[in-house]
Amino acid sequence: MILYRKAPPLRVQRNPFPQPPYWAATSIAPYGTRHGAPLAIDYIGLLVQAADRAEAAVCEDVQSQLARVALREPLLVEATGTAETVFRRGEAVVQFCCERHLAPMQLVSADGALPGTACQQATIVIATWPPAAAPFRALSAEARARGLHWGAAVPVIFPLTTDLTLLASIAETAQANGASFLAALPVEVDASARKAIAQTVADRESYDMLFHADLEPLHVATERHIAALAAEIGIDDFIIPPSWDERSNWNAAALLTLVATRMLAMKRDVETASRIARSARTVAQLEKPLEVVAAAASLSIIDGVDDVSADVLTDWLESGHSAFVEHITKQWRLRRDAGM
Repeated sequence: MILYRKAPPLRVQRNPFPQPPYWAATSIAPYGTRHGAPLAIDYIGLLVQAADRAEAAVCEDVQSQLARVALREPLLVEATGTAETVFRRGEAVVQFCCERHLAPMQLVSADGALPGTACQQATIVIATWPPAAAPFRALSAEARARGLHWGAAVPVIFPLTTDLTLLASIAETAQANGASFLAALPVEVDASARKAIAQTVADRESYDMLFHADLEPLHVATERHIAALAAEIGIDDFIIPPSWDERSNWNAAALLTLVATRMLAMKRDVETASRIARSARTVAQLEKPLEVVAAAASLSIIDGVDDVSADVLTDWLESGHSAFVEHITKQWRLRRDAGM
């Protein structure tokens, strides 16, 4: 049973610098956070909680509320769950953005709905939840048939979405239906959610791991496995925001944050990774475009940007690539079954 509640305010979150996995400057959610059961995923807060029943708190008069909000790109519209099939508030937000020549990302889930209409610059992110194969296969096939620009994102939840056979099936479906990326969504599973998951687990080992094991290494290994699968099918391994090809300060900061996050997760040169992460925040808050700075002098003159980050960004501005980033990316892409 889903309990529908009406009239909460539109949830709008602003980020001063890009953060994984969406890299959004503005996140918009027309529904409440607990619109799933028995597990409710807050896709913006990246938190999984138990829920006795789904409660779809639905925002009213979306467009008038949006008209009073300053929207900064990249924009994320979180419209997951079955509520979108009924109320279409996510679609309304996307239409508002498209009418104003903004490029939104709409996040939907496999049990939800694609927007009835979407502008060419919109990106659709399909979360592979619930983890059954059929709903994701159907929604991704629809995205391909309609010519939408889309990609897949896997919420990493042990043991529900960490099975290698399931992940291989997701990658196969993504490739068959023209996904542009296959990415992991790292989420935190709270105690109530672990208890709810345990009630569905058949084997004793998985049950014990839920409560007594440190699952972070397995989650990181699964994120790396998903990245390896994406590389094998020739698509990107992280969520690509609209206008990613632009040499903007925001995209530069996102690139640095991406490589720093992966280095920290792999525990590779943690001090350098921390400096890169700090540099990313500096770059995101610069008033002058990086291209203007680079045309006049070395990026190393920017206070707060370390030498490694300056070299990465110089290469990226000149060619769109960075040997350092590509090296870290290759290290990151590692199948869990490698060597088996």
